[in-house]
Amino acid sequence: MTKTHDDIDSPLLERCREKGLKMTGQRRVIAYVLSEADDHPDVEELYRRAIVIDPKISVATVYRTVRIFEERGILQRRNFGTGRARYEATDHGQHYHLIDVESGKVEEFHDKELDALLQKIAERMGYDLVTTRLEIYGRTGKARA
Repeated sequence: MTKTHDDIDSPLLERCREKGLKMTGQRRVIAYVLSEADDHPDVEELYRRAIVIDPKISVATVYRTVRIFEERGILQRRNFGTGRARYEATDHGQHYHLIDVESGKVEEFHDKELDALLQKIAERMGYDLVTTRLEIYGRTGKARA
């Protein structure tokens, strides 16, 4: 059984509603695809995934929707040193990214010690920490050998 636009629901869709966005069927599909992503897709990849659900979605619609979601603070744009924009939901919670410079693989991680260290650094410099954005680039041990 295939999903209809009305069957689609996701945490990201709820955030869109909270931000007052009119959620067309195609926007619902794009929000769903983003919610289901366990990676950081670019617009072309979002489009490939969205047309599986709704073949009528155009790549232009995906670009427009991503721009609107980003402007409303629903998505964050990431680069990861590739030169192409990739996206993740802003409700993902505090986390960091480790990027393999050989494969481009992106791993998300949480680290309470790092959180505390960044907080301490901000305080020492006279700031209240609002948010952080950390990308670490490296090679796996196997790649160095």
